[in-house]
Amino acid sequence: MTTDAVGGVWRYSLDLAGALAAGGDSIMLAGLGPRPSAEQVREVQSFATLAWLETPPDWMTRDEGALDRFPDELQALATGFAADLVHLNAPAQAARIDPPCPVVVVSHSCVVTWLHAVRNQVAAGDWAWQKDRNRAGFDRAEAVVAPSQSHADMIEACYGPISRLNIVHNGALPGPRASRREPFVLAAARWWDEGKNASVLDAAAAIAEWPVYAAGPLDGTDGQRTSLDHCVSLGPLGHAKARRLMARAGIFVSPSIYEPFGLAALEAALSGTPLVLADIATYREIWDGAAVFFDVHDSGALARCIAQLVGDADLRGQLGRRAARRARRFSLQAQAAAMRDIYDRAAMAVAER
Repeated sequence: MTTDAVGGVWRYSLDLAGALAAGGDSIMLAGLGPRPSAEQVREVQSFATLAWLETPPDWMTRDEGALDRFPDELQALATGFAADLVHLNAPAQAARIDPPCPVVVVSHSCVVTWLHAVRNQVAAGDWAWQKDRNRAGFDRAEAVVAPSQSHADMIEACYGPISRLNIVHNGALPGPRASRREPFVLAAARWWDEGKNASVLDAAAAIAEWPVYAAGPLDGTDGQRTSLDHCVSLGPLGHAKARRLMARAGIFVSPSIYEPFGLAALEAALSGTPLVLADIATYREIWDGAAVFFDVHDSGALARCIAQLVGDADLRGQLGRRAARRARRFSLQAQAAAMRDIYDRAAMAVAER
């Protein structure tokens, strides 16, 4: 299973791999991009083998040639590990590969859908090759998975119809519960990513009664940078610390313009934290009836939602309970079972050729 140590794919791959390993599977995680921290390595080593490749993730390079070594690197790992199946967490990774086993591709995000959602643009110039390479990856795979129906719809809007496309919602581990809620708002994201909508959060924080804590990096891996003038920036946090903060927060906010699933919102909900979410298709699909929504481009609307909850403890409690009930639908056990079914069908498709 491929992964990277930078974004949400790391959490997805670790949690899913852990659930699969608990069911008896042996997992090798093959990482791309910047090396993981010592803490990340320790977390993996308890249940999986970890290898790191020289090839960068496709979204971290504008030179398609930088991906040329990936097929050979993957082939060597799959052969040496005697892999029964290859799970790739980016469609571009499936292009031009020929491993000795079935291939399943999960599309968590890509440059093409990001540009479509965040800037209403098509991939062009230095990014033009991304669409062709991702399309080739979709076509190569025995099965393709999206983490929400909304993201599946966006994939097909950008790439055209994709056969063997499946929907498997992400899951997450149960969260900690705090003995009491504290009067602060928490948001968590890679804030350097334009799609996370840091400017709207920061403008709302300027007039919010409670302090707004923003967990996550302000600087990206490719020179991206944002600033927060009114939020309390906490910087990058370890996963366990972030989950404890979610359990203490009076409100959790996600202002994202682009979220193929939105794992942080699920993790906050598992601790019973009331959710205030951008009104985008993904969040409506997963959280409608269990969260408060605001216009993604309107910082005043976000500030009003926060003010409403700050002033109404009963409403906060009600929303927290609704979020927790909804979150129980998204267990790691259910996710692992659905993925195992897809793996089995992918293997059967190869065997029947």
